[in-house]
Parts: sequence; C-alpha cells; structure tokens
Amino acid sequence: MEESFLVAIFLTLAGGFQDSYSYVVRGKVFCNAQTGNIVLLAGNLCSGNLHAIGKYLIPLLAFVLGVYIAVRIEFHFQRSKVLVWQQAVLLIEMLSMLIAGFLPAKLHIVANSLLSFSCAMQVTVFNRMEGLTFASTMCIGNLRSASWNWSKYHLTKDKAYRHRAISYYSIIAIFALGAVLGFAAAQLMALRAIWLAPLFLLVPFLLLFWEERDENERI
Repeated sequence: MEESFLVAIFLTLAGGFQDSYSYVVRGKVFCNAQTGNIVLLAGNLCSGNLHAIGKYLIPLLAFVLGVYIAVRIEFHFQRSKVLVWQQAVLLIEMLSMLIAGFLPAKLHIVANSLLSFSCAMQVTVFNRMEGLTFASTMCIGNLRSASWNWSKYHLTKDKAYRHRAISYYSIIAIFALGAVLGFAAAQLMALRAIWLAPLFLLVPFLLLFWEERDENERI
C-alpha cells in the first residue's frame, strides 16, 4: 500500500502544499527544496549577511535530522504490533505541521525547521511508487525520470516506458496542484494554513491501517 499510486497522490499534495506555504508565509524559505536553501545560504555567506545564515542553515540541519530519525524509526519499530512503522512517521509529520501552525512570525526558523524535518522523513520513508523510485516533496528527480522514460519510449516503442513517464509527469502535476492549494490557503489563513496539510497525510495513514487490518483478518 505504501507504494501505491493513491498514497503517492496524497503525499505529493502535502509536499507541494508545504513548500509553497513555507515560501509564501514563512520568509521565502523552501522546507522541501534544500538545494534552494543551500544556494541562498551560500549567497548570504558571500554577501557577508551572516545574520541571515540561520534562516537557511537551521532548516537544512533539520532536514538532515529528519532523514536520520526516519531510518531509526524503521530500524526500531518495523515489527510494531500497534502501528505500521510508516504510520508512526506520518503521525510525527502531522504533529510537526500542527505545531508549526501555532508558531508566530518571529519563530519562522522554528516553523520551517519543523516542516523541513517532516519533509525529510516523508521523502526518506515513502520513496517508491508502483515499484518506481520517486520523491513526493520535490520535482527534479521525478522530472528527470519522466523525461528519461519518455525518451526511451520514443526510441524503443516499449509501452512500459510510456506508462512510467506518464506516472512521473502525473506526480509532478499533482505536486503543482498541492503548491497551488498551498498558495491559496496561505492567502486565506496565513500562518494557520499549514493545518490543512495533515488532512492529505491522514488518507495514507488510514489506508495503511486498513491494509494492516485486512492482513490480520487473512491470517
């Protein structure tokens, strides 16, 4: 279930939503696209704007921590009888978003760090879609994979390549839709807009719970 296209849709909607929210509402910082934060960090270093370094460095470090913690959760809880371990990650993500929505503007760094931490966990744990490697919180890898498969389809006429290309391009479009929803919500709800993102993650959380129940009934 965690690799289904349906789960990928809702994870990607949340990914696009978070990135547009953090950029529009939280000081033009990308909670997902750490490449952008690294470039902006380097630019401020070169310009001597040392006071702005933390704005990009702390979310970057939070992303690193999110990957580290996600791996630890898988290692320690993959045999849990209470929750599927991926559900534990989703719960942490949703909690991080809810907390971020309560934080005032003067704590943008903390809010962006929570979202970067959340995105890192998501992209680490949910990295497969119908057997394909993909990312639900950024587009560069998906765009490369989509274009590669489309090119291979034109060369070989193998419909499997076309199917993969369409899947990747679809995920990119869904990410863009999530970003549009994030922009719109930010205009209406400002700092509180991030509270809508957990609704997207609630769907895969319930789907995983449903799958676990069905497996237990079969046993």
